[in-house]
Amino acid sequence: MTDQVRTRIDGPIGRITLTRPKPIHALTLEMVEAMSEALLAWRGDDAVRAVMIEHEPGTRGFCAGGDVALVRDSALTDGGKAGRAFFHAEYRLNHLLFTYPKPTVAFMDGITMGGGVGISQPCKFRVATENTKFAMPEGAIGLFPDVGAGWYLPRLPGATGKFLALTGARLDGAECLWAGLATHYLPSDALGDIKARLVAGETVFEVLGKDAGERPEARIAGNAVKIDRLFNPDTLEGIIAALEADESEWAAKELDAVRAKCPTTGVVALRQFAENAACETFADNMRMEYRVASRMMLRHDFAEGVRAVLLDKTNDPVWDPARPADVHPALIDAIFAEDPDGGEWTPFPG
Repeated sequence: MTDQVRTRIDGPIGRITLTRPKPIHALTLEMVEAMSEALLAWRGDDAVRAVMIEHEPGTRGFCAGGDVALVRDSALTDGGKAGRAFFHAEYRLNHLLFTYPKPTVAFMDGITMGGGVGISQPCKFRVATENTKFAMPEGAIGLFPDVGAGWYLPRLPGATGKFLALTGARLDGAECLWAGLATHYLPSDALGDIKARLVAGETVFEVLGKDAGERPEARIAGNAVKIDRLFNPDTLEGIIAALEADESEWAAKELDAVRAKCPTTGVVALRQFAENAACETFADNMRMEYRVASRMMLRHDFAEGVRAVLLDKTNDPVWDPARPADVHPALIDAIFAEDPDGGEWTPFPG
């Protein structure tokens, strides 16, 4: 039991409500395990027709990520044992949602980043609002875009996935809809009625089957041609060179964003795109990501990034290596190698 998430059956709906508001519902191991336990119990319960994932009303966002402070402490004190346990459980939850046999709907109202992406993107229905702020910001803390990002990002339009992985750009709700990260866009003040109708017995298809009407213009659409051209190269150095050669203010801003991120993270993210092409299933992708997470969390860059961004808040991480050119291919090969400490990742049975 945990007071950080509430799971219950409400009418025909299995309802998961995140209730850890101060850190914007960042996922802990206890939360992940409680969510998985409920989903497994509801999977074969005919009384549960669908599942919704939401956050406590009146709080700042859906989910800001995972408990990276715990993972950092584990890397520094127990060789990563507790960190690996967290990633193993979190990735099992991500996979369980991806393969869930009943309709699932995530209400991405507010901040939806990192671990919040991991519990929303596997859902069949993903509702964004005017409050949505979507991002994969792991490059700023020396980790990598995980929780299934290696599967989702390569499937976005054009080079959008590379752009998000390397810049940590934040998308609003309309941009999420344009990119396919959201399936629906609704005003936040309509969510209460939507949820009430689901609990009253209307199906998800009835409630969300119709277009909600007008929505703001997706700003990213205006930059799509530039994104596809400048983020098309397969290497981090190639993308940086393309941005350097472009004289627009937009390219200069995105160049600064890419350069500020951990170089090893950028190289790992692009390798993810290549490796995912050989992943036949989502489970294959999560197995790959677990190998990477097991190694990345033990590196200097992760401890340093969390220190600079989240603990000291000085935003002055010193990356090692500091330049993309110095990220040796042998290092990347070792990060992606099979059989990490603690063994390979496995999904829930069934």
